[in-house]
Amino acid sequence: MSVTEQDPTARLAMARVRPRVDHVGVQTADLENCLLWYEEFFGAERKWELDRFSELTLSRLPGIGRLIEVAVGDLRFHLFDRSDHNRRTPDADSYQFQHVCLRVDTPEELQTVRDRWITLHESGRFAFAREDPPTDIVVDDDGVLSLYLFDVNGLEYEFTYVPEGSR
Repeated sequence: MSVTEQDPTARLAMARVRPRVDHVGVQTADLENCLLWYEEFFGAERKWELDRFSELTLSRLPGIGRLIEVAVGDLRFHLFDRSDHNRRTPDADSYQFQHVCLRVDTPEELQTVRDRWITLHESGRFAFAREDPPTDIVVDDDGVLSLYLFDVNGLEYEFTYVPEGSR
């Protein structure tokens, strides 16, 4: 039995918590490649950088050397390297965050995102952990449009447009 099932007060307190995303942490084996890609693909701006870390961070992320925060509007990414990175992407059947979904304002932005990924990939300036191209833009039964793509580290992002009145 969970704590909230045992204690109705805990359940009520938890109901008041409204978490929101502060940042997305992106571990990479090549920080410069990753940083340049996020700057060019997302139009992200570098905000700050760290090269000294707390004992908690060092215990959770052995070998961390540098962390750079980049931001696109309110969306922030913490890009960081680790000296002991094995340069492998997770197995498809292992537990992991499967993807992060980012919403865009218009259907046309989905095509812009797709085209930008293709242009950057074809430029040859970036090393990609996975060579999979972005998916086609698909429409579900509710009229929601989506496409999926991988960043330079093999992390998957979904971009979606949700028409007014859907979901």
